[in-house]
Amino acid sequence: MKMKRSVRSLVSGLILGVLMLSVSVLSLSTASSAEIAIGIGISVRIGPPALPVYAQPICPGPGYLWTPGYWAWNDDGGYYWVPGTWVVAPVGMLWTPGYWGFAGGFYGWHAGYWGPHVGFYGGINYGFGYGGVGFAGGEWRGGAFFYNREVMNVNVVNVRNVYSRTVIVNNTHVAFNGPGGIEARPTPQEEAYGREQHTAALAAQTEHEHAASQNRQLFASENHGRPAIAATARSGEFSGRNVARASAAGEPYREPKMSPQEARATSAGNRGFNEPARNGGNSNSNSSSNDRSMTRPENNGVGSREQMSSRDNPKPNSKPSKQEKQAQKKAQKQAKTEQKRNDREER
Repeated sequence: MKMKRSVRSLVSGLILGVLMLSVSVLSLSTASSAEIAIGIGISVRIGPPALPVYAQPICPGPGYLWTPGYWAWNDDGGYYWVPGTWVVAPVGMLWTPGYWGFAGGFYGWHAGYWGPHVGFYGGINYGFGYGGVGFAGGEWRGGAFFYNREVMNVNVVNVRNVYSRTVIVNNTHVAFNGPGGIEARPTPQEEAYGREQHTAALAAQTEHEHAASQNRQLFASENHGRPAIAATARSGEFSGRNVARASAAGEPYREPKMSPQEARATSAGNRGFNEPARNGGNSNSNSSSNDRSMTRPENNGVGSREQMSSRDNPKPNSKPSKQEKQAQKKAQKQAKTEQKRNDREER
């Protein structure tokens, strides 16, 4: 009898252990997905070029939401431009753009996501309603999306849900957050929005980015910050009359002194890598007040990015402090952790 009880207890314990392990694995998987969606996915030593100036293609029809263009990273070719594009949005959801953040000697990419509200995206002025804080390009009313004609290029013939509301924008081309860039911090409300239930980028968006990574003319090393395909009417549509080319680079492009492979390395032992190698943006950290100044843009056509360029005054290299070294180690550890999580998700 005692042996039977022991066996039953052992079996019960095993079953309970398996159930607890299953719950833990599911919880870990869910947490990892959420963190990957809004966490740092890539860490490099070279800063992104300034955002190019381009016009927004006309909205294809009702239900489409604008997702602004951005600089993505490729370990073989460096930064490449992912054209801004219109995508069919999940009903009731808004897009929070991804952004580059500089900290501890590295530039880390914070991925964008869909959610009921627009959260923090680094204070970056992507244009077309994404002026650095929130979104002023439109709003959901029931199951229909209404477009703000002041910043969205819509044709009332095929899109009738429109309104007009004056928008104040952050005039800068800087493409990253942090020292030397846009020194903005999330508000309590943005932090709350960041904790909401989120959805990762749509398949159309990831395919759009992948297609951009295969197009050599979209790499900064080829277009020098002025991509020939700056925006498209539909994702993956890189040719035709609905493609807009950049009218200008956000700032003069400077070729990086290190290769993409050197920039992507995780070791931060060299002193020279402590200072950011910038390709765009204002490198004077005392200029954050200018970056955050809110002024009305000049009216130079519907859907155009009208932003003032910032100056480029690089700081001299200096020896890293103890705090900076600690921050570097922390950034490296976080990047490795995210990479492991990504690997687990892919499996």
